[in-house]
Amino acid sequence: MKLKPGIAGKLFAWYFVFVLIFFGTILILYANVRQMMEISEHIVNKNYKISSASKKMIENLFSMEEYEKKYLLLKRAEYRPYFVSAQKAFEESLAEIMTLESNGMSISTRWKELNEDYWKFSSESKKRISDKLPETLWIPETVISGWVQKISEARTENEEDVELANRELNRRGQMTVRTGLMGLGISILAGLFGSRFLAHSMIRPLRKLLRGIRSISKARGSEPIHIRSGDEFGELADAFNEMARRLKEEQQMRSDFISMLSHEIRTPLTSIRESVNLIEEGIMGNINDKQRKFLEIANLEIGRVCELLNRLMQVFRMESGVLKIYPRPVDPLCLLTTCLDQIAPSAEAKGTALESQIPPELPQVMGDSKQLPQVLLNILGNAVKFSPPDSKVVVRLESAQDRNKLNFSVSDNGPGIPEEEQSFIFNKYYRAKGVREHMDGVGLGLSISKRIIEAHGGSVWVTSRMGEGSTFGFSLPIA
Repeated sequence: MKLKPGIAGKLFAWYFVFVLIFFGTILILYANVRQMMEISEHIVNKNYKISSASKKMIENLFSMEEYEKKYLLLKRAEYRPYFVSAQKAFEESLAEIMTLESNGMSISTRWKELNEDYWKFSSESKKRISDKLPETLWIPETVISGWVQKISEARTENEEDVELANRELNRRGQMTVRTGLMGLGISILAGLFGSRFLAHSMIRPLRKLLRGIRSISKARGSEPIHIRSGDEFGELADAFNEMARRLKEEQQMRSDFISMLSHEIRTPLTSIRESVNLIEEGIMGNINDKQRKFLEIANLEIGRVCELLNRLMQVFRMESGVLKIYPRPVDPLCLLTTCLDQIAPSAEAKGTALESQIPPELPQVMGDSKQLPQVLLNILGNAVKFSPPDSKVVVRLESAQDRNKLNFSVSDNGPGIPEEEQSFIFNKYYRAKGVREHMDGVGLGLSISKRIIEAHGGSVWVTSRMGEGSTFGFSLPIA
């Protein structure tokens, strides 16, 4: 079995790549800076010393030549110490340059030749020079000129070395800048692509899971979610698919049970209803007022059970795809007036006023004249049921924003619906927590209404605030 990295593994891999690029860039920068430091140290410890010492040597040679000429011309002994002092300074500078080679630094061969020539000439001249005043120059002018020439050539080589070193420093500096910028750019790209990859690998399965959850919450059924990432999201998708499958099985079992129960109860219930009607009509013999009252109550309860069975069967037909809509032009004013007349007795019994706000010259809507009254009566009945006594229910008709649909809305002054429950109230068998204990019903009316309206190509909605009432509405296409 091929193992795939989980979320933690992906995060670690991205972090490792980022750290690798960062420290790789730092390592290259460190190597370049170290090379630049070595070149700078070489220039300071060698080239600058050679440049300074060679300059002093030329000056000392010229001084030696000057004092030598003055000494021979004026025959004054005080010039001799000056000559010796310049000569010692020359020797010290030459020794300083030669010391560089002993320290592991390479020097020009001209310095070696100059050193050999000087000390060879110096040893020979010491034999000739005595305490007496010499009649000729101690160091011939041609020899000094030759030494100056060699020193100048060596200085030129040293300057060329300095120039090459400066060029190398410049090249290394540019390379360091480029490496730093490249490392920064690669780090940014790695961060962006890594973040995008991680976000995509997380957001895509999350969106699929969110769509699946919403499809379940809206009672539209949920198709299996296919996430083959091999990480925790894949495991979560498998668990979600298993949950959705079990929910679907349980829902199907419940629907089958309700369908079976409806069919099994309808026949004996019809017999019971007919028997009650026969007794109430006196066919089985005379009945007194008290008996008639109980028969009326029984007949009323039988009617409620029949209505419940009809709704259950309607839901079953909708789920089976048997619900058929026969749309035709319907007058919305006539539809609303008929429904208001039917709900008026219930509203009067509770002391609830019915108010309609209908603009003139409304267009006709496309709908099934047998199905639409059920929707409007269900919404009106809920508004009257949940409104407090001596309150008002307002019905409005108005054109939708796209001008191709007509909006129906019913507003009440009831207790309102919590915001967290508003997305569930159109689900089958769902009842708000605040009415489960003291209100009758099984939670099918709004679910049936939603399916009927959506079958007409419309939509349903609800707006509600706790303590301020609710507004239920739906839209229908204009004929």
